[in-house]
Amino acid sequence: MAKRSPVGILANAKTKKQFAEELSSYTSLTSREIEELFPTKSDREELLELIEIVNSDASDNQKKADLADKIGKVSGAVIKITMKLVTGL
Repeated sequence: MAKRSPVGILANAKTKKQFAEELSSYTSLTSREIEELFPTKSDREELLELIEIVNSDASDNQKKADLADKIGKVSGAVIKITMKLVTGL
């Protein structure tokens, strides 16, 4: 894997921060929590895939079917969010 340049490192950090800030406006998670829970690009892609399913105009039954079909793609996000929700139980 190629080594990132200093500019690439800064751009990556800024992108992560912007993603977290934007997403936090649509969830009860803070931008810091989002950055901690979803630090990598693949983590963020999983989360976005999950959000697309949940926010679709489909019926609840269709959303369940879509989740079942795509569980391999979104399972990491589901686990992280669930663990955040059940902390303290």
